[in-house]
Amino acid sequence: MCIFCKIANKEIPSKVVFEDEHVIAFHDVNPQAPTHVLVIPKRHIAGIAQAAPEDEAVLGRLLLAARQVAEKTGIAEGGFRTVVNSGANAGQTVFHLHVHVIGGRPMAWPPG
Repeated sequence: MCIFCKIANKEIPSKVVFEDEHVIAFHDVNPQAPTHVLVIPKRHIAGIAQAAPEDEAVLGRLLLAARQVAEKTGIAEGGFRTVVNSGANAGQTVFHLHVHVIGGRPMAWPPG
C-alpha cells in the first residue's frame, strides 16, 4: 500500500485541511510555499495517465476540493496554483494521483 493510501486510510497521521467521502487534503511535509496542500483521491489511482473514464467524477472532485482548500487556507482571493505532476520525468515522486494547492506568495511563470 502506498504512503498516500495509508494517509487516506488514517494509518499515517496528517494535518487534514479538507475531507469528504471521495478525497482528502492535507499539508505537504515538504512545503514549497507558505501554503502547500495535497489533495488526493481516497481510492488509489497511480497518476493522471492511469485515470480511466470511470474516474471522471473523482477527477472533477479533486479540482473542486482544491478550490475549497484555497478558500479554507485563505489563499483563494490572492491567487493560488494547482499542479498535477504525471510521471517521474514530470517530478511525480509519490505514485498516487495528487493535486498540489500552492499559494501564499507571488509565483512566476514558467515555474522553477
